[in-house]
Amino acid sequence: MSKSAAKCWRNDAYAKVTGRAKFTDDLKFANVLHAVPVYSEFVHARIVSIDTAAAEQATGVVRVLTARDVPGVNRFGQIIRDYRIFADDKIRYYGDVVAVVVAETREIAIHAAQLVEVNAEALPAVLDPEAAMLPDAPLVHENHGSNIVNTHVVRRGNVEEGFKQADFVIEEDFQTQTIEHAYMETEAAVCVPRSTDGVLEVYGSMQHPFSTRRFVAVCLGVALSEVEVIGTPMGGGFGGKDDTAAVVCARTALAAKLLGRPVKMVYRRDWSMRESYKRHPYRVHYRMGVTKAGAITAVQCRIVADGGAYCSVTPWVTWRSTVQCCGPYVVANVHCDTFGVYTNNVVAGAMRGFGSPQMNFVIEQMVEIAAERVGISGIEFRRRNMVRQGSVTITGQKLDGHKVAMEQALDTVLSEISYEEKLARCAHGQGDDDELYGIGIAMSYRGVSLGAEGVDFCAAIINAQADGSILLEVGVHENGQGAESAMALICAEELGVNLNRIRYRRSSTSNIPDSGTTVASRGTIMGGGAVALAARELKSKIAEAFCAKLGCAPEEVRFKVDGICGKTDGERIGFADAMRQMWQMQRFPFALGTFKAPRVSWDEHTGQGDAYFTWVYGCQAVELTVNRKTGKVKLLHAVAAHDVGRAVNPEMVRGQIYGGMAMSAGYGLHEEVKAHGGKMTTLNLNTYRIPRSMDLPEMKVILIENPDPVSPTGAKSIGEPANEILAPAIANAISNATGRRHFALPIRLGALPEPTMCGEGCK
Repeated sequence: MSKSAAKCWRNDAYAKVTGRAKFTDDLKFANVLHAVPVYSEFVHARIVSIDTAAAEQATGVVRVLTARDVPGVNRFGQIIRDYRIFADDKIRYYGDVVAVVVAETREIAIHAAQLVEVNAEALPAVLDPEAAMLPDAPLVHENHGSNIVNTHVVRRGNVEEGFKQADFVIEEDFQTQTIEHAYMETEAAVCVPRSTDGVLEVYGSMQHPFSTRRFVAVCLGVALSEVEVIGTPMGGGFGGKDDTAAVVCARTALAAKLLGRPVKMVYRRDWSMRESYKRHPYRVHYRMGVTKAGAITAVQCRIVADGGAYCSVTPWVTWRSTVQCCGPYVVANVHCDTFGVYTNNVVAGAMRGFGSPQMNFVIEQMVEIAAERVGISGIEFRRRNMVRQGSVTITGQKLDGHKVAMEQALDTVLSEISYEEKLARCAHGQGDDDELYGIGIAMSYRGVSLGAEGVDFCAAIINAQADGSILLEVGVHENGQGAESAMALICAEELGVNLNRIRYRRSSTSNIPDSGTTVASRGTIMGGGAVALAARELKSKIAEAFCAKLGCAPEEVRFKVDGICGKTDGERIGFADAMRQMWQMQRFPFALGTFKAPRVSWDEHTGQGDAYFTWVYGCQAVELTVNRKTGKVKLLHAVAAHDVGRAVNPEMVRGQIYGGMAMSAGYGLHEEVKAHGGKMTTLNLNTYRIPRSMDLPEMKVILIENPDPVSPTGAKSIGEPANEILAPAIANAISNATGRRHFALPIRLGALPEPTMCGEGCK
């Protein structure tokens, strides 16, 4: 395969476009049973009893499982152990599962689930996160002592002095909504007790095989080695198939373990939307001090995130929001308080962007409001305050270990879309046209990978065979984003071999070390880094084996054109021949590579430290029109420029950005999960408004490549940064079109007032 072809290559494309890829529901096993979840109509209630007798007596039902059947621990979580495999003491939200019915067919199980009766004492539900923080609020978890899950702070400089230095103080309140991941494939699991050794095989639509293994092992009360989670192709995740998917696997595994037969559980859409966690809705009070010269002197903000009934990853999501609470701007005086809060609403957890989309909606409007107050353009205001090479962030981190590409991203977008010229055409609610034109922009920076959220390292295995073929395994999971393709491309480039030699072997939890979760846009930088280091280790072994034959020192051996060379290209051994000879030498052409993220630092009491080991930078702009009579927003054209480090698979990178922009457009204009009294009413995609093709603009993506010195491949990340800033760009464009600003998502406009008559001196 040529180098140019390899740059737009995807290893799983043929299987997926021909329908040959086997997703979880496609897996067939003999003698399989089917399981379905059972819910109640309560939002918050103390369980008195769960009557399963009628369901158990139904023809074809094999067993009904509840919390009392869990041999291990029914409570689990990645941060706080409060997640229930089955509701036990209380029902805490409308999506709590009280039982699982296992039957010979799925239809029988669905029918029998309606026969389970839940007797419970209804309790007052707390649905407002601000009310949940009050001392007398009903407690979602009594043993926690309060409904506050976590707090984070940033304390930098003296915020009161900073406000005294300001000529203007701008103060606004913002609110973002609950949104659904809307993946095409719902949660699914198949669990098979292996007859040979008793190990339980778990197949499922999950993003994180290793965290799924932990959930399953804890539920069953067995060692991790007794559970093997095998990765399967996944029909979408976007962060949503973490805790919920792992719990679905745990319930299915429990049924398989107790009954000694394979068990399959595939969620209906309404079950998925009812139970699965969503993006955190935020309430943000933001106060910014600004001088007449357009400098930000101080920021004080209060962030309240509704975490729903269980913790999931609320502390990690809100930590990122806290670290980036001022966006890509230098602010000397910052006072931020962030609260994650329990309520009886649907659980909130990981979703693409992980706390950044909410805050960028706030920040990128605040800088526009400030610029207008000062009397300069939003672009000029950004230039006067943005981070540059050597800048110090609000957490005290100096940006000097990589190229700070914030201005490069901004200038790229401005030039491509002719922003300054088109800004002068904005209607601002005036004129006789029914279609009001507006253009808007937003930019962000983002810490790469986990940072101070957790331990960050990854493993990769390269196992060359005697015929020159190569097996590659990596500890990150393919979530549909093209991670496997990127890993294979990196491996081929490092080894100097043809890409068709490499067979990516989808890993299970039993054949590669736990390399953490595929989150935080860490797949390529961490997984690719591990592959590069494994390839370099393998090259070192090969060089030692053949340097004498090639007449050079080991460090002089070169790997190119599908072979190895000495000082001259004439001294060459083909790769396949070299692997055959290594086996004859009794040398294993095998390598395990581990990439460990550089250490970071964090002081939880002050919110100071080097939060991330490197950063990415991005900017997006959008043109739109707003119909004066209907309020309908039509997106016309959007441009994105993102610093990705080095683009390993450029067309796949562009695809990631297109997808992120589409999701962000939905976040800005359409999507919202609705509930009444804590009972979710948005239970299918026919009532949940994701963007359609005609809702999206023409999009252009420009890749900025500044290879990162910390990354073994030079690559950084793009999955989440692409999803963070089109919504605030849309908000700014709507403001420029209508002259009215919106502080809540989604932005829904009705008919606009007729333009005022311009008198003398009207601008």
